[in-house]
Amino acid sequence: MSKILKLDKNNQKKKNFSVGIALLILLVIAVLTYAIFEKSGHWLVQDDEVEHVKWVAVLDGQTADLERSDFAANLVKEGKADSVLLLGRRVYRERSNSEFYAEDFMKLGAFDSNAVFLVPHNDPSTISEAFSLIPWLKKHNADTVLLLTDAASTYRVKRIFQKLSGNSPVYVTKDIHHVTYNPNCWYSNRESRKDWLRGWAALFASYFDLFNTDTLEAVDSSYYKPIKSYAEYKREFRSNVNLQKILPKIEDKIKTESEKEAVKDSVKATIKESAKDSSKTQEKAPEKAQAKETPKATAKETPKDKAAEKKTDAKAPNKTPAKQGKK
Repeated sequence: MSKILKLDKNNQKKKNFSVGIALLILLVIAVLTYAIFEKSGHWLVQDDEVEHVKWVAVLDGQTADLERSDFAANLVKEGKADSVLLLGRRVYRERSNSEFYAEDFMKLGAFDSNAVFLVPHNDPSTISEAFSLIPWLKKHNADTVLLLTDAASTYRVKRIFQKLSGNSPVYVTKDIHHVTYNPNCWYSNRESRKDWLRGWAALFASYFDLFNTDTLEAVDSSYYKPIKSYAEYKREFRSNVNLQKILPKIEDKIKTESEKEAVKDSVKATIKESAKDSSKTQEKAPEKAQAKETPKATAKETPKDKAAEKKTDAKAPNKTPAKQGKK
């Protein structure tokens, strides 16, 4: 019996020890999971120090607030950036988001239109933007480029551009601290959780997309849409204005203006006619009053006139016989 009890105690100790080990492992897993979840939001962010850069590339995908354009405009105003590249994918037949971004950007300050560039592209992806932009940067001997994107994509974007560029140019990224993503507590906000999931999924996908890819060179710029300054864009936009479409609008405007003038003239004419009619009625009023008074006077004078006529008629026959008697 004693041996059986000892075996039971040993088995119980082993069970307790294994349970303790399991609980310890679960505790370690929980701590590691919390630490990973807490820090994983920061692992997606690459926030570099920026003192001055010659080029700022505003990648497409910003919200309706245009927070990246605002950040780039402030850098130019503060003298920390010289030129701005506004990337945008095609949204209409011959229009891209870069055109609308540029129109809004020029309203933010008195910027040089030759220092703001439009970079159109077709595919809404970071790799497509890199293929469109990197050859042009190498062609213009760019040294340092600041890439502006959302915070959860900064690490991935920097890696993609560095992989496709090779040794030059040098890329830096910056967390602009927009409200959609907070790396400190990304799990407490719905939009931050979505950005976190998309960021990690896109990061893993980028490893597959960049596998066995070659670096881009300056000659590759001929395969993509031309990058032009805002000044060039405005000159081309004005030259592409179709006068045949504008003329009917001008004619309609002229017709409406002429109709308005005709209405004004008719109103003036009616006012003048009414004024003339009122003056005529005022002139006729005293004449009518005089006409009413004259019949009364004639009516009063008629009995006397009749009596005088009778007297003259009575005197006239007496004279005539006397003249006849003398003869």
